[in-house]
Amino acid sequence: MMAESTTIARPYTKAVFETALIQDDLSGWSAILSLASSIVSEARVKLVLDNPSLTAEQKAQMLINVCAKSLSLSKQAKNFLHLLAQKQRLSFLPEIYRLYELMKANQEKSVDVSITSAFDLSHAQQDHLARVLSSKLSRNVNISSTTDPSLLGGVMIRSNDQVIDGSVRGKLGKLAEAMNA
Repeated sequence: MMAESTTIARPYTKAVFETALIQDDLSGWSAILSLASSIVSEARVKLVLDNPSLTAEQKAQMLINVCAKSLSLSKQAKNFLHLLAQKQRLSFLPEIYRLYELMKANQEKSVDVSITSAFDLSHAQQDHLARVLSSKLSRNVNISSTTDPSLLGGVMIRSNDQVIDGSVRGKLGKLAEAMNA
């Protein structure tokens, strides 16, 4: 299902990304897609969008009205939401947003990295990791960190689909696998 939704979302993502580039408003479109994506993911909204008695126009207008409470939507953004409604693609907004953010990060030469460590990392340690990862990945690195004591020690680093497991728990797991082989 994930590959199918990506295939369906890709042309819409490409179109909105090209529009954002032309308008020089990558962040603005990011905010719009983020908001619309979170709205269509809500259970109550899904029920409304799945209601066959509502027209595509009514569904689009409902989404636009809800979005407009938080953001000012441009004519292009409204047209985009109308198009998605007409094509019965509003439910693909979360995937469109995910793909858009990947394209945006690639355009801006940045990457989001999630670091999970056994203990809290100091700002100096986070800065050091950001510098090292930035040089390895040839990108600006945006770090978010969490703590998971079950790692026992070390860190686990995630970026998109890459995972670097430098945790003690991960190393013990590999050792156990090698011993059982």
